[in-house]
Amino acid sequence: MSDAATDAATPSTPKASIVGKRRVGDTVFLGLSTTAAVSIMVILAGVAIFLIIRGLPAITANWSEGDLAGYQNRNWSSFWEYVGPLLFGSIWAALIAMVIGTPVAIGIALFISHYAPRRLAGALGYVVDLLAAVPSIVFGLWGIIVMRPLLLPVSQFLNEYLGWIPLFQGPVSTTGSTMFTGGVVLAVMILPIVTSITREIFLQTPRLHEEAALALGATRWEMIRLAVFPYARSGMVSATLLGLGRALGETMAIALIISPSLIYSVLLLTDGYNSQTIAANIALNFPIATDLQRSALIGTGLMLFVVSLAVNMLARYIISATGPGAKGRKRGKRS
Repeated sequence: MSDAATDAATPSTPKASIVGKRRVGDTVFLGLSTTAAVSIMVILAGVAIFLIIRGLPAITANWSEGDLAGYQNRNWSSFWEYVGPLLFGSIWAALIAMVIGTPVAIGIALFISHYAPRRLAGALGYVVDLLAAVPSIVFGLWGIIVMRPLLLPVSQFLNEYLGWIPLFQGPVSTTGSTMFTGGVVLAVMILPIVTSITREIFLQTPRLHEEAALALGATRWEMIRLAVFPYARSGMVSATLLGLGRALGETMAIALIISPSLIYSVLLLTDGYNSQTIAANIALNFPIATDLQRSALIGTGLMLFVVSLAVNMLARYIISATGPGAKGRKRGKRS
């Protein structure tokens, strides 16, 4: 074989080094990605183990004796009786926020993605994203100073004309420290995350689908209803449940605004009948609690952790059941 043929058959040194560098880069990237994925699971497991170990003494304790007797001005018979009203209050406040905030967030996302002029859409999207950077303590102060007096006439109206509904019964608060005010503030706090994710999902709708609907004579709203919403359904559910997770874990805004009690109550407009949330209860009582009382507070945090995990699992199930590939998976199972 000639030297020219040998040179042609043998790869040159620079090409070999480039291939080697690429393989090293792929290996490093794979290692970093795997480490990041494993670290998430390790951190999640570590948090769960910490909450179980630190909360177990109070969960298994005799609440009629010691530091837990008469805790927070109530003679609780067990940990489960104590955590029940707190868990109810956390879920109730989060649901109020979702009912108020989700339609507004989806409407804002839809306006930014399909109705607003390009310059206005960019500026409005930037402003909405900035809300995520506002600390919760600022939202709490805003709720106390601005929203409480502002919502008093609304509370009077709801009580006067819709008082036959159990939610709006009872004497109307004169201070505004109600679950209604707390729910409105929480609704504003979840707007950035729900709006941002929903907006991006709306913008990813295939352009051909939208143009096809318009070409067939659909109005813009009909195009959105027939082409955009079906495509974005799973993303909207994900955004809503992420907002629910944010509302469940919110602390300072609720702690500053409402006048809580450890009770089961659905009343929205009254003082002294607002169910306390787990996060706010921990923030208010942890600094002054004894070791066993702190264990009880950590145990309530464990319950909130379980609820948040269940919400995320529900979100994954809904996405898998309603996502773009759901029909194909169902057909594959049937066949």
